[in-house]
Amino acid sequence: MIIDSHQHFWKYNPVRDAWIDESMEVIRRDFLPKDLKPILNNNGVDGCIAIQADQSEHETDFLLNCAKENPFIKGVVGWVDLRADNVEERLAYYSQNKQLKGIRHIVQAENNDFVLQADFQNGISKLEQFGLTYDLLVFPPQLEASIELVKAFPNQKFVLDHIAKPYIKDQKIEHWKTEITALAKAPNVFCKLSGMVTEADIKHWQPSDFKPYLDVVFKAFGTDRVMYGSDWPVCLLGASYSQVLKIVTDYISEFSDTEKAKILGGNALNFYNF
Repeated sequence: MIIDSHQHFWKYNPVRDAWIDESMEVIRRDFLPKDLKPILNNNGVDGCIAIQADQSEHETDFLLNCAKENPFIKGVVGWVDLRADNVEERLAYYSQNKQLKGIRHIVQAENNDFVLQADFQNGISKLEQFGLTYDLLVFPPQLEASIELVKAFPNQKFVLDHIAKPYIKDQKIEHWKTEITALAKAPNVFCKLSGMVTEADIKHWQPSDFKPYLDVVFKAFGTDRVMYGSDWPVCLLGASYSQVLKIVTDYISEFSDTEKAKILGGNALNFYNF
């Protein structure tokens, strides 16, 4: 079974979605389950995990409703305010819906030490009791704090989104490599093979651009803690869905069938508690 561990849906709102600027014209529109289903079918992908793109409980409700109406959406990573005084109450409420698999905060928009704040860590400390995972969305300068975070909560399941968005376009790798290697030493951390094309030269990237970064990820995490993700529709800024999938399938083409099955679906199902 092939599972896309990372994609988004939205009804485009120019105010809420102000991050989608004029240079991103291709994604300044609605992207809904009816748009993704035929793409998954055409690429032999059996299901997906819908990830929050807006920091509101309305977003969580929207994604859970999408999952309710579309069985190919296997789970949802939503948002609640992990810094709120009533975070435990909100997690208890949302975790009643078994489609909710995890929580994410858009940490890449915060300062580098955001994940070390006491109120945020209090929220993280509540996830395990509800069987919820945490998607870690950070830039390379935020990896140092992320390493401290995952060490502080060894029983909490974390997954690193977009291999921490390394500077592929500029071919910078050394500092990121050091931090990724350190992060992967925590056995409770997985890594998504996603979001790479938008960190490359989006108009002129080559498949070979990603190999050094994938080499690092696989050496650090092995084949039991990495998972394919498309980052659709954001990936459309630089590639088609098929091209994104092919980057991963070509890289793992000489892996064993067992390893391929884990990377393309099994690890995601394991991580998100199916």
